[in-house]
Amino acid sequence: MDAIKYLKDHKLETYALGKKLFETPELGYKEFETKKIIVDYFKKHNLEIEQEFFETGFSISLGKGHPHIGLIAELDAIPTLGHPCANKNDKNAAHSCGHSTQCASLISAFIALSKQGIKKGKVTLFFTPSEEYTDLEYRDKLIKQGKIKYYGGKINMLTSGLFDDVDMFIHLHMMSEANYHFSVAGTLGGFVYKEITFNGHAAHAAVCPDKGINALNEFVLFDNAVNMLRETFVDKDLVRVHGIIKEGGQTVNSIPEKVVYECYVRSMDTDALIDVAKKVDNAAKCCAKAIGGTCKIKTKPGYLPFIQDKNVNSVIYRNMLKYCKPEDIISGNGTIAASDNGDMSIFKPCIEFGYGGFVGNAHSKDVQIVDEERVYLETAMLVVDSINDLLSDAKICKKIKDEFKPRMKMKDYLNYINNK
Repeated sequence: MDAIKYLKDHKLETYALGKKLFETPELGYKEFETKKIIVDYFKKHNLEIEQEFFETGFSISLGKGHPHIGLIAELDAIPTLGHPCANKNDKNAAHSCGHSTQCASLISAFIALSKQGIKKGKVTLFFTPSEEYTDLEYRDKLIKQGKIKYYGGKINMLTSGLFDDVDMFIHLHMMSEANYHFSVAGTLGGFVYKEITFNGHAAHAAVCPDKGINALNEFVLFDNAVNMLRETFVDKDLVRVHGIIKEGGQTVNSIPEKVVYECYVRSMDTDALIDVAKKVDNAAKCCAKAIGGTCKIKTKPGYLPFIQDKNVNSVIYRNMLKYCKPEDIISGNGTIAASDNGDMSIFKPCIEFGYGGFVGNAHSKDVQIVDEERVYLETAMLVVDSINDLLSDAKICKKIKDEFKPRMKMKDYLNYINNK
């Protein structure tokens, strides 16, 4: 059966699945209902999942041997106050980053390939939990229970060897409201997560403030120090330092004894990321000491910068031209947003293409799907076309394999993410 014809004939079924998933948002490692919907949908098409991992993750495969192409579909949502589909029982989780649309598109592409049949090679669709770096208290509990080792779903999968047999990966992601049909070969930044606790000494704020050590003043001095560091940031590195005060004091009538600040340090460049993260640490320690207090810094490696594979992208771009003109494709754009795809791209050829069909900016309450054909049908056809091209072209697969060089040894990577 022709896979493209199958996708066109069953597009309304795909749209309905996409709507159901969009209206079932769940945070990372809690995507139980999402998983059930997808597993039941596969069963309806006489397909059984192959592996299950890390609470809600799972995979399903077609074919055998090599080349082995991995498809990545992210399951989780993100807290989004005011979104019409926000899950009030799960911190207002909503699919304002469009992960549900990835799932529906890739499910339909996979089923179409199963109808067509895979004559050579293998395709595995990985459903990955917990891409969004949020709800960390819940993830800390899972870590203590031994259910996960790291916050990011793909990082757990990567370090456990689930991706070892795969030769290359294809991922797709929504674009915020834009004038372009698709994006290709874009880069993503990396980030480090920090929780900085400033410690002082409480005293009555009116009667004896001189007896206290003001933790909030420690933070304010630190915040100004970070602002003074900004002129040292190199433009091309796209450095960002941004955060929120999680706890600003205990009562207005007392000198604050404890202030907790949570932040990201971001950059497009790994070396710059590490350098600025050290400067932020130094600023926190010195500013706390200057006021007479102390600070405790909890650092968690977030995600590394994402570098796309040019050879896989050449196949994706060629197939994009079936659906739009060259001027409707934005190529090589960089964004300081991050994803755990970045960590995967250290070890394997990976790509992520963007697709339009939405209104609203990502992570906002305004995100809605306005063009189902582009979001679900065109993306699925693009993936099917690209997989068929890759599986039938030994020359391009050899080129992808020969030209890709891992950017880090696994031992060094494990040392980095384990803060060694």
